[in-house]
Amino acid sequence: MIKPVLVIMAAGMGSRYGGLKQIDPIDEHGCKIIDYSIFDAIQAGFEKVVFIIKKAIEEEFRQQIGDRIKEQIPVEYVYQELDKLPEGTAVPEGRQKPWGTGHAILCCREVVHGPFAVINADDFYGRSAYEKMFQFLCEKQESSRQHYAMVGYKLYNTLTENGHVARGVCAIDQEGGLKEITEHTCIEKHKDTAEYTEDGGKTWNPLGENTVVSMNLWGFTEGIFDELEQSFSVFLKTEARENPAKSEFFLPFVVDRMIRENKAQVTVLKSGDKWYGVTYKEDKEVIVNAVRQMRRQGIYPECLWERK
Repeated sequence: MIKPVLVIMAAGMGSRYGGLKQIDPIDEHGCKIIDYSIFDAIQAGFEKVVFIIKKAIEEEFRQQIGDRIKEQIPVEYVYQELDKLPEGTAVPEGRQKPWGTGHAILCCREVVHGPFAVINADDFYGRSAYEKMFQFLCEKQESSRQHYAMVGYKLYNTLTENGHVARGVCAIDQEGGLKEITEHTCIEKHKDTAEYTEDGGKTWNPLGENTVVSMNLWGFTEGIFDELEQSFSVFLKTEARENPAKSEFFLPFVVDRMIRENKAQVTVLKSGDKWYGVTYKEDKEVIVNAVRQMRRQGIYPECLWERK
């Protein structure tokens, strides 16, 4: 059996947060969200980590994260750069924005061989998410190449008090399979309810308390790379030409298309844990307090990493 690999998307700079939030500590020992994610993944059984970063942040990333993590688990680096494009294509004039999460995963093609999980570097998912995903990837790798998984969270467990968020709202069938993902880019918490707007706040539409959303914790087999490469080539000829400065190639869009075309089956692994993130600077205090409480409860050791 090929052990699943953990792929961490860490190339984003976090514009709304204001800086490189991947290296912002959340405890007094200097550990970041990414440390807790990797700790949870190791406990679940993952034995290798692949970091997706930009070369511009490599030195700082290695000093702050990579050099410490490599003492705990083997690590490898993949670089997501604007000019990492199919042969015969070029970066449009004026393009500075990264190509998106779909492009980030496609950049891993040469180093990931076998089943793998994907997470965001700046999201705190909870231990059970990694345990469920690791078990799924170990069990399903011998079946269809196009049987994937996604960890779904209750929307209300992913909201912030400090502004709007973007979430992929999931429709799930009776067997627990993902039917489709609808991306809502402006969801806010209004007292005890969650609502989204599509017209700049003129009207708001409620989302029920049982709404399940994707937080970009996916499980794939390497068959996804062929689909990503094909879809990215189409994207560069269509959306990228129509909006060369801002269009993005999102991973969920590719998965959604594969489901609609009956190319993929995606099992939704539901998590009852609260998700934590730092979309805004004001969110940091919430996760700092939550982690402190989890350490008091014994979920995490007082000092996350003991030197080997």
